[in-house]
Amino acid sequence: MNRAELAGMLNGRSEACEPAKAALLGGGDFVVWDGTAPGQRLADVYAARDRRARKRGTETLALSATVDILTQYGTTPLRPGCIFSPDRTWAFMLFLTEDARSILACTGVRRTVR
Repeated sequence: MNRAELAGMLNGRSEACEPAKAALLGGGDFVVWDGTAPGQRLADVYAARDRRARKRGTETLALSATVDILTQYGTTPLRPGCIFSPDRTWAFMLFLTEDARSILACTGVRRTVR
């Protein structure tokens, strides 16, 4: 998948889509992984990340909404992807259909400097 194809799929499904698209078009690194995972398994992982982010006060975009969307997909295989902002201060996780033809959910998390 190329940058333009991925940008075309970021159609505003959540408040994280526009910043993710801007990061992508601004030259941020991106990847769409070959493997898939069931929606519920991804929901469980991202629910835990949401709890940690809230506890730590980490800024997020659409993380709770993304967990809700992933939960709806149950055992359906979803393909994860990621876009980093050019300055690497944000990571945007994408969840695509198994065939990677459309984005079902998108969330952003501000990265901490280490």
